[in-house]
Amino acid sequence: PPRAPDVLAPPHSRRPRGKMAAPTLRRRCGRAAGLWGGLSRAPPPLPLRRRVHEQVRRARGAQGLLATQCERGLFQEVFPAQSAEEQLPGLLEPGRPPLTAYCGFDPTADSLHVGHLLAVMGLLHFQRAGHNVIAVVGGATARLGDPSGRERAREPLPAERVRAHARALGAGLGRLFENHRELFWAAGDERLGRAEVLDNARWLGRQPLLDFLGGAGGRLRMGTLLSRQSCQARLRSAEGMSLAEFLYPALQAYDFLHLHRHHGCRIQLGGADQMGNIMSGYELVTKTTGTDVFGITVPLITSTTGDKLGKTAGNAVWLNRDKTSPFELYQFFVRQQDNIVEKYLKLFTFLPLEEIDHIMEMHAKEPEKWGPQKRLAAEVTKLVHGREGLESAKRCTKALYYSSVEALEEMSDQELQELFRQAPSAELMLEPGMNVLDLCRKANAIPEGPSGYQKITDGGVTVNGIRVTNPGTVLILGQHILKNGVSLLRIGKKNYYIIKWLQL
Repeated sequence: PPRAPDVLAPPHSRRPRGKMAAPTLRRRCGRAAGLWGGLSRAPPPLPLRRRVHEQVRRARGAQGLLATQCERGLFQEVFPAQSAEEQLPGLLEPGRPPLTAYCGFDPTADSLHVGHLLAVMGLLHFQRAGHNVIAVVGGATARLGDPSGRERAREPLPAERVRAHARALGAGLGRLFENHRELFWAAGDERLGRAEVLDNARWLGRQPLLDFLGGAGGRLRMGTLLSRQSCQARLRSAEGMSLAEFLYPALQAYDFLHLHRHHGCRIQLGGADQMGNIMSGYELVTKTTGTDVFGITVPLITSTTGDKLGKTAGNAVWLNRDKTSPFELYQFFVRQQDNIVEKYLKLFTFLPLEEIDHIMEMHAKEPEKWGPQKRLAAEVTKLVHGREGLESAKRCTKALYYSSVEALEEMSDQELQELFRQAPSAELMLEPGMNVLDLCRKANAIPEGPSGYQKITDGGVTVNGIRVTNPGTVLILGQHILKNGVSLLRIGKKNYYIIKWLQL
């Protein structure tokens, strides 16, 4: 299949400076994207620079969550710069009391996609370092729609659909946390932090409007909200910007305040396009409570055309099996090109950096084996779909690309439907003396008359990966009909038909 690699989005462009201007990348840590960035008007003093580089140097010894994820490229920016530089490394040191971090996911669809996965990885790395994490499903905020990076307003979703999406998203997040705990965390390791999934409709849905405006609304500054690039662009557009969209950052900021008050949350994670919303949350929490809180962004994953992967762009690779099968997810990562696979191994897996270096060294010697791509695909598929999902992806790969009869025989009906989503299926009775020509005609796979007959004689028909050129070949159990009562008929290069045999 054609290879369609996806690349990391470059750091967002410099925004106009204002009282609360969005942070810019000031420095790079090692080979990864910069960690420290923000509002500080001058570079930090030289001793601090040395301290940061010393942290990065020790990162491979598993010291320092920030330094380690900086080197991996997962944590892109930290906000606000000065207090983050002074406080966060110490607060996150091993042996200190655990912090709580959260990330929000709006249920605009009933499934997460690969574009969300880096934010989930950020939460999991906090959890692995012993900190507590909260995944917030935006059952309330999804009713308004996040205007960040959008040229026009989202289509409003009915309340019941949002609730259904929120339930599905919560279940998907729960599966990711559970798969991580079962498959990627050894029982003898250090303490694994708590993980919770909450819906912000629980608190925003009960918040009286006047109380909200008189409380949170009184502490958020209009200038900050209006200075955001996305807001200015929308206000200048013909369509304009609705009040509901304008208030979205205020509601997300209230999430941070609520989680800080009730769960002790001090860190918000989000995609690189969420820095404006994170800044609003920081402003509200610090003004209301006086406590220092922090925001961390993770990179965006984009297509080769530069579009953000997701539902809006129409290029989403979903994490729910009924939308993207384990096989399709596996193949998405197997197809990544060499110039991106090392970054993806650092971002999407928990493999130690030393092991990733070794994998890439072996790849340089034996590139034909596609070792890094296969390891990347296996690690991600196992996290998303569990051990059985990975085995399913491997069976489908062997059946489709290696014509493995054994793999085809082991496939369930669900896997067959996932692998051949567009393939027609038929249920047939095996009659005495039934041959390949009869099979093709009963399945409506070839036209009637001489042209259909010639299609077989010309070698255009395979049954279970075996090319058949004699239309009169009698069907044989175990060869043309597999032990699981299925035949996979292919006409030409791409036209598949699934045959299920009854009463064998």
